[in-house]
Amino acid sequence: MKLNIIKQRGLWWTISAVAIIASIAAMTISFVQLNAPVRPGLDFVGGTRLQLTLDCGVEGQCQEPINGGDVREVLAEQGLEGSTLQIVEKQTLAIRTKELKSEQRTQLQEALDRKIGRFDPKTIQIDTVGPTIGRELFASGLLALIVAFFGIAVYLSFRFKFDYAVLAIVALFHDVLIVMGLFAILGLTLNVEADSLFLVALLTVTGFSVNDTVVIYDRIRELLKERGETDSINTIVDNAVNQTLTRSINTSLTTTLPLIAIFLFGGETLKYFALALIVGFISGAYSSIFIASTMLAWWRGRQEKSDFAKKSFSSPDEPMPEIQPSDEA
Repeated sequence: MKLNIIKQRGLWWTISAVAIIASIAAMTISFVQLNAPVRPGLDFVGGTRLQLTLDCGVEGQCQEPINGGDVREVLAEQGLEGSTLQIVEKQTLAIRTKELKSEQRTQLQEALDRKIGRFDPKTIQIDTVGPTIGRELFASGLLALIVAFFGIAVYLSFRFKFDYAVLAIVALFHDVLIVMGLFAILGLTLNVEADSLFLVALLTVTGFSVNDTVVIYDRIRELLKERGETDSINTIVDNAVNQTLTRSINTSLTTTLPLIAIFLFGGETLKYFALALIVGFISGAYSSIFIASTMLAWWRGRQEKSDFAKKSFSSPDEPMPEIQPSDEA
């Protein structure tokens, strides 16, 4: 079955526009509430994160999930009202708060033991990052993302043409915005934080997406050389996408299936990293097939019309076609 990409490009663009508008709206709300487009993790803002799991060896202690209200009472007593609280798998408690000294952490753990129950000391995880280091990590990650986009634009400009590069970057922004929009929603609803792994995921998504786009653009360039004088740009793009469609789908499936396994069974540390890659890879395949290709056809079609109009106006000396007399005269 041949997929008619160009004929339904209005549908593909509408789907992308809705997703991008929703992403921007979510990031705007997140920025208003959290001063960041996505909820920043400990890596970026600094502070202390504690993760504690109840000791289920104590009889009757794990029958009920941890009560978030009781935990917030303890935090308020310790002067930590603004802390972020997350209950994982009912018996595990994750708290992100301002930077705590060793004595303050000990006091907090003892207060939680008295109020919530005994926590297993083997499962206690404590991470502390200073605000200066957090800002440096964020700046370095953002710089890496900007350099990656610039490098991709330069490479595509040399490999193809400048308009190919611009449209490929538009597709990359599409993918990054959708991933960020999803995490903005998760941050507002489930308190999911974006850490340094999130930036790694964005860089990986851009690499995957541009690779898929280059394959399609390379096929379009080959068909333009072979049939550019006989076939329209719309026909060439349709043929190029259909000829590379199986490869794009197979590549996306083989990379996404292991990520789904990591998301389901990889534990809390890699869960949302895998989710960012899953959404980014799916969005990257979609943008390469349905956005980058159709935008190139639209842009080249406009150029052809513009060139035709310029040629028509630049030849005023050509004789006007004779007007045949009407039969009614």
